[in-house]
Amino acid sequence: MKILTLSIKQKFFDEILAGKKTQEFREIRPTNSSKYIRYILNGKEYKSVDDMPDEEEGDFDTKPIQYDAIKFLTGEYKGKRPYAIVEVKNAEMQIFTDENGDDIVYEYEGKEYLVAQMVYDLGRVIEKSEY
Repeated sequence: MKILTLSIKQKFFDEILAGKKTQEFREIRPTNSSKYIRYILNGKEYKSVDDMPDEEEGDFDTKPIQYDAIKFLTGEYKGKRPYAIVEVKNAEMQIFTDENGDDIVYEYEGKEYLVAQMVYDLGRVIEKSEY
């Protein structure tokens, strides 16, 4: 089983366990994108934009990494922490657009990136521990 591990605030952790929170949203940034998406250029898959060879040209596509579940951790970062492993029913990347429908971009270390987020549709709680 392929599991993504994420930290989450106690309030949202409790809502997931109660079945009230059915989606998890995570902003995609250059510093964390390799955990959420893969870049596809000329049929080859890359972990990050920086991994793509400079000599390759063309537009690239992205695809979400398919996880079976998310392990949500909450509480203090020291020692054992309460967790829940929750099924992922679907994952998609959403690109933010302005009022004209144009993609919103920002600059980071001299490169332009799209403002985007991952949306995970959550299913059943597979396992939980409340240390």
